[in-house]
Amino acid sequence: MARRRLRSGFTTGTAAAAAAKAAVLAVLGPAPEKVEIILPGGGHLKVAVHQAGRLATEGSARAVVVKDAGDDPDVTNKARIAAEVQLRPVLSGEGGLHLLGGNGVGLVTKPGLAVEPGNPAINPTPREMIARAVRQALAWAAPQEEYAVAVTISVARGEELAQRTLNPRLGVLGGISILGTTGLVKPYSHEAYIETIDLGLAVARAEGIREVVLTTGGKSEKRAMAIRQDLPESAFVQIADFFAYSLAASAGANMGAIGLVSFFGKAVKQAAGLAYTHAHKAAMDLPRLAGWLEEAGLPVEAGREIAGANTARQALDILRGQGRLDLVPAVGGRMLGAARDFAGPKPTLWAVIIDFDGTVLYSGSQPGDAA
Repeated sequence: MARRRLRSGFTTGTAAAAAAKAAVLAVLGPAPEKVEIILPGGGHLKVAVHQAGRLATEGSARAVVVKDAGDDPDVTNKARIAAEVQLRPVLSGEGGLHLLGGNGVGLVTKPGLAVEPGNPAINPTPREMIARAVRQALAWAAPQEEYAVAVTISVARGEELAQRTLNPRLGVLGGISILGTTGLVKPYSHEAYIETIDLGLAVARAEGIREVVLTTGGKSEKRAMAIRQDLPESAFVQIADFFAYSLAASAGANMGAIGLVSFFGKAVKQAAGLAYTHAHKAAMDLPRLAGWLEEAGLPVEAGREIAGANTARQALDILRGQGRLDLVPAVGGRMLGAARDFAGPKPTLWAVIIDFDGTVLYSGSQPGDAA
């Protein structure tokens, strides 16, 4: 049977721009059912307007767009993003746009992000999209008039949704961020996660942190925090499967030391030098693992058993049954070597491999040129 093609969606930035355009049009004429938005990378997108109408205050209206992330597992999918606009006629040449964050839009409180502290978490590209959408609406509905426009973006349940993101860690408080560099959400897109990694590193650097700890998810991060209690929360960056990118980006952010805390299975893939370690793209190479362990002293028969195992967990159980967990450094050393290839010569590197219950199986380090 043919595989269903995954459906693309649009970003919170596109939703906010569409809501702003619809609200301006509702002030100046009939409330639209759809609006067309110019995308940052070129092209247009028609966006459905969930609700739009004038408010009691003269020159004001409110519109709501339901964010559609397509088939991407985005926590903001189906979020109701609203724009309330206030238009004030002014003398020629005095028009302008004032953008505000309402309920459910986070407030930036830490340096290092694309938006300065004290401002609503509406990133530069969405700001440009909102401004362009407002200008388009004014040019179409009131070409002879000059207006000063105030736009307030809000998100229903935004504060609740933000708890399922890294916003609190990044110092964005009280709601979600209005994001998007292309205006579109591609299913299971890498772009959003890479942006999150970059933001985490930017916040760490802005806070004067020069050592980061990279983990692949929440469980490994929790264990990493227990291991390195001396480091602040901002020093811990979840990288998912982006092994190569995260190391290069950390080195590019001039981190003097980079740590890795990984469960055994992920560590085996990292030790193999895989740039991206997701199971769909990078199969577990247990025969290769068996070869490393045999070189380190594991009996050949046990090596064959590991090579034929179904999972890394099973392979580790075999190694444990042999009483040879002392051979895990055969993985750890290669993990550090692969990390060095991606990070370059400067930063000090250290790595910890943990068992599936969080027990430390390996801990090692490698000084860099800058040490």
